[in-house]
Amino acid sequence: MRSSVSFPLVTLALGALLAACADTTPAAVPPAETIPSVSTAPAEELSQEDLDTALIEATWANDVPAVTDLIERGADVDHQDETQQSSFLIAASEGHLDILRLALDAGADVTALDSFEGTALIRAAERGHANVVGDLVRTGVDLDHVNNLGYQAIHEAAWLGRDDADYATTVRVLIAAGATADRRSDRQGLTPTQLAGQRGFTGLVGVFEATTAPVAEGDANATLLRAAADGDADLVARALRAGADIDARGEDGRTALLHASIGDHVAAARVLVALGADPDVLDDRHDTAWLLTGVTGSVAMLETLLPAEPDLTIVNRFGGVSVIPASERGHVDYVRRVVQTGIDVDHVNQLGWTALLEAVILGDGGEAHQRIVDILLEAGADPSITDNDGMTALAHAEQRGYDQIATSLRSVTAG
Repeated sequence: MRSSVSFPLVTLALGALLAACADTTPAAVPPAETIPSVSTAPAEELSQEDLDTALIEATWANDVPAVTDLIERGADVDHQDETQQSSFLIAASEGHLDILRLALDAGADVTALDSFEGTALIRAAERGHANVVGDLVRTGVDLDHVNNLGYQAIHEAAWLGRDDADYATTVRVLIAAGATADRRSDRQGLTPTQLAGQRGFTGLVGVFEATTAPVAEGDANATLLRAAADGDADLVARALRAGADIDARGEDGRTALLHASIGDHVAAARVLVALGADPDVLDDRHDTAWLLTGVTGSVAMLETLLPAEPDLTIVNRFGGVSVIPASERGHVDYVRRVVQTGIDVDHVNQLGWTALLEAVILGDGGEAHQRIVDILLEAGADPSITDNDGMTALAHAEQRGYDQIATSLRSVTAG
């Protein structure tokens, strides 16, 4: 999290670098001074100016609870400060997705312009915030708006970005949403592909070329499903641009996002999540994209799906939530991360087992399962829960000779 005090120095340095290589004005920066907290002040004692100023400061700090409170108290998400930036515009440029969603829910004006006559979409694309870009394109924002530098969002991603996965996803999302990809920038007279080439971004050039190629004749939905199963993120974008239904299902009931999840194709999943794919669709095996992460143990896919706000309470065909199969299979890193999401670590499946019980009963007692038991216990898992035969995890560990696990369970039970 950046503070509103240190951020301007970083931004100015970055802005100077971009200005040197791109001949463009550095992005506006937040005010260096901080303001007194108003979170405890009675609503009747606060002026609209107090609320609006506090909201902008809280947005810079990515303080979601404070922003939530201030909006509820009447702060204006579209109020612009002396730099012509609002909470909504700042959230877009800084990639503060939760705050952006709060602003959109509060009725933010998606046509609002900053001091460069740029939209929130342009600001987000410049910084490579693909999920923010995805949320914005789904509002109907003008994909091809041109700012006073002569750039559309897709130009800014190509010229002011980096040759990395974030910008590749951002470009794919813009292309999939229908952004014009062949318009020349006013300054250089170059297309987005050519701009990326000028910067030496060979990876982005490849993305532009692959995503803008014609889609072969046939069913766009079938193309989308095949692309996701193969992990072809560029073809995913092309299929969506060609009109594919993002939640189209195959004969197995699987959507493109389900296919991407089971294959751990993160790049494809990122495009689908950004554009609003439903993470809670159940296939014919009663799996969702989220549930499958517990099977694969992919932390990267878990992180990719979280912005889609999946329902963590949906159960698989065994009545379990994702932490249970992950614990059984010894996915240490996954269990460590998933217990931080608010998932119920004491959920009991149809076999009468929690994640803790399953880690002992179906585990091998080795280092991975030892660590998982410790992680679950630290996350508050209840070792006193018994299975259908009335046996605790400790009883099972002792029965199997899993001494290290038994020691961990005894220490919690004794405490």
